[in-house]
Amino acid sequence: MGTRPRFGTDGLRGVANTELSPELVLALGRAAARVLGGGTWYAARDTRRSGVMLQAALCAGLASEGAEVLDLGVLPTPGVAYLSAADGVPGAMISASHNPFGDNGVKLFGPGGRKLVDAAEAAIEAELDIVLAAGADGGSGGGAGARRRSGAVVGTLRPAPAEATERYLHHLVSSLEGRSLDGLRVVVDCAHGAASTIGPLAFERLGARVDVMGHRPDGANINDGCGSTQLDALRAAVVAHQADAGVAFDGDADRCLAVDHTARVVDGDHMMAICATDLQARGLLPDHTVVVTVMTNLGFRHAMAAAGITVRTTPVGDRYVLEDLDAGGYGLGGEQSGHLIFRRLASTGDGVLTGLAVLDVVARSGRTLADLAGAAMTRLPQVLQNVVVANGSVQAALATADPLWAEVRAVEAELGDEGRVLLRPSGTEPLVRVMVEAATAEQAEALAARVTRAAERCLSAPDPHGGDQLRG
Repeated sequence: MGTRPRFGTDGLRGVANTELSPELVLALGRAAARVLGGGTWYAARDTRRSGVMLQAALCAGLASEGAEVLDLGVLPTPGVAYLSAADGVPGAMISASHNPFGDNGVKLFGPGGRKLVDAAEAAIEAELDIVLAAGADGGSGGGAGARRRSGAVVGTLRPAPAEATERYLHHLVSSLEGRSLDGLRVVVDCAHGAASTIGPLAFERLGARVDVMGHRPDGANINDGCGSTQLDALRAAVVAHQADAGVAFDGDADRCLAVDHTARVVDGDHMMAICATDLQARGLLPDHTVVVTVMTNLGFRHAMAAAGITVRTTPVGDRYVLEDLDAGGYGLGGEQSGHLIFRRLASTGDGVLTGLAVLDVVARSGRTLADLAGAAMTRLPQVLQNVVVANGSVQAALATADPLWAEVRAVEAELGDEGRVLLRPSGTEPLVRVMVEAATAEQAEALAARVTRAAERCLSAPDPHGGDQLRG
């Protein structure tokens, strides 16, 4: 069957039409319908050139297993999740998020708009192997891979009702519960992606004066010099327009980063700190708790402790944040990258919702975003390095790297409570990611270099026993 993409921290991704071929995506559609059910499904895409092709393939696979697929067209990932949750049906999104336009991916939601848990992904992977092993014609020798429907039990694909997108837009606007953004001037960078229409509309309907950029997708310009991963153009536009703030989404608009009126970036940690302290002050933060990932800056944790807010930590990935939110009945969680989950309102990160929530605090407080971000937390300098694992399993290499862990303990002792060290296996590559936070940038750089050198000595040397590199 050859090499193919595996499920990572946020669905299945690869180079469109090669790694992520229409044949593979069709088979994935069949497998997903078998595992998640073949009733009604929602499906949408971002603005990549390959999106229509791959959505057609996925929907063909779903329909082959009896699904009735409602095509939402171009819509943000959280829009699919919202409609799936509202209507209790599974959903699928064709997107590679912040990746270059040549990549694409498939994100799946179970009934209720939730990203899939590990067990569900494993079941779909196993079913996908069966479908692929049966061959392109579905097989002729019986068995699970050869099951075929015909006649009236074959599924269909049709446009979603016209009001579906309006329902999601109404959901965004109503999140402010009757409040407005009157008097605020906002630059909205849509990354030439899925929020190119609906993002600016949400801010305009709430009374903001909106200047839009990155809203003319041509199939190839998604995330190109714009959006949440490339903020220079937004920073310049905020200053040029003398705006109160700017917000930037990624290609499928499930994340958001902001820029204040001085052109300073306000990342996911700062936005979460602003929202957490605001909710806490209004008595709206369940159990005085937020949920973050291991990558969240130590400065956030210090700020939350000072505010009387408990911080819970999960692995990287907003689905793990969601699992912990639901397990404890908490209300707010997210990631440094700008995936914020307001659990009362959403089952996944929603970039537009996040931007509206942050600017709602600006409007209600009468303070600038710069003032709010500075008061909410002080970010500790953070240095990130990657170390290639030459051979073998990344986890196994880390487990036996005793000299590396000795160096980590020495660095942690030097940092005390004023910093931390994190070693994390990549979810998609044979890499170990080294993160060091410290009181000063110079200290963080120096200590990160020490840990990285130790990691390279332990992990990058050739392994005489060979072994497969970790994927997935």
